[in-house]
Amino acid sequence: MRYALVHEWLTPLAKGGSELVVEEILRHVDADVYALIDFESTNPQSYLYKRGIGTTFLQHFPLASHGVQKYLPLLPIAIEQLDLSPYDVILSSSHAVAKGVLAGPNQLHICYCHTPMRYAWDLTFDYLAQSPLGKAPWGWVTRYLLHRLRQWDVVSANRVDYFIANSQHTARRIWRCYRREATVIYPPVNLDRFKFEPKKGDFFLTVSRLVGYKKVGLIVQAFNQLGLPLVVIGEGPELKEISAIAQANVHILGSQPNEVVAAYLAQARAFVYMACEDFGIALVEAQACGTPVIAYGAGGATETVIDMSKNPKQASGLLFSHQTTESLITAVKTFVERENQFNPENCVEQAQKFSAEIFKKCYTEFLERCTQQWRLQQLGEETDHN
Repeated sequence: MRYALVHEWLTPLAKGGSELVVEEILRHVDADVYALIDFESTNPQSYLYKRGIGTTFLQHFPLASHGVQKYLPLLPIAIEQLDLSPYDVILSSSHAVAKGVLAGPNQLHICYCHTPMRYAWDLTFDYLAQSPLGKAPWGWVTRYLLHRLRQWDVVSANRVDYFIANSQHTARRIWRCYRREATVIYPPVNLDRFKFEPKKGDFFLTVSRLVGYKKVGLIVQAFNQLGLPLVVIGEGPELKEISAIAQANVHILGSQPNEVVAAYLAQARAFVYMACEDFGIALVEAQACGTPVIAYGAGGATETVIDMSKNPKQASGLLFSHQTTESLITAVKTFVERENQFNPENCVEQAQKFSAEIFKKCYTEFLERCTQQWRLQQLGEETDHN
């Protein structure tokens, strides 16, 4: 059995939950790796250093190392150029186009879907509003390209034999976009990186990429009004805008090393998050430190955080209903009033449900089960033919 693992892009700038899934899969499956672009195998700090990785023609495009999203219309064509015909099993880790690789009738394709392509589906109108290409005179061209991208995305979903979703929320979105069932296997969280700290500081914390849908600007506006200390860690296109509106009680630290992030997570009074995430790995990392979470109650947060209003005895956080400064302000005030009711050990216990060990067990068992079904199907087809 030969395995190929396909991911969208591998660069030092891409360090999210999907890359952690790729790393964990490769701990347990001996697979050759493919991607649209690869700048990790030349990175001495990477676990992929000096590993042979198959890439596409986008590898040689200008500024590809800073992200191939700028070549969005070419991504479907590029992923289809990967020749995976020598492999028996294709494992894709997909949040954009990786699931669209071409497979033959005698190959098994299992896709771990982190999300259906956000800028083609849920975030289409955000993308059009924020990108210069969404405005005249290119606006209608961009809309047409996104329309065609959605069509390709649905067609390419039919190339997958089995879907895995990283949350129930993502499974529902996979059904909505592709009309395909998905088995939920939560992504691995490296809990060993985080130290349990029952004694907290006086500051609130958010760690996030500073992009539109993360709503970090709204968090800053809420804390401007509250006057409570807030630390913001992260970088992105909204860094200057957020820094400009932050008042003296809000400290913008930009990007920080992993060990610094872990230290702040352990010391924070609470972790604040306002995005609707498919899973939301940062919420689990905070809880691993014994830090309660104040989060927008939608998406993966409803699966990773035990809400105080629904289960006070086991609560690991507090969820609020609307992505508005008013809703967050109310939630923070409620948290302050009930802060002494939170047990840090509840947070740690909740985080343990998303450990790398549980991921390993669930993923490898699912892979084995699918492989056995596929083998039986292959044998049955051969018997029928004979």
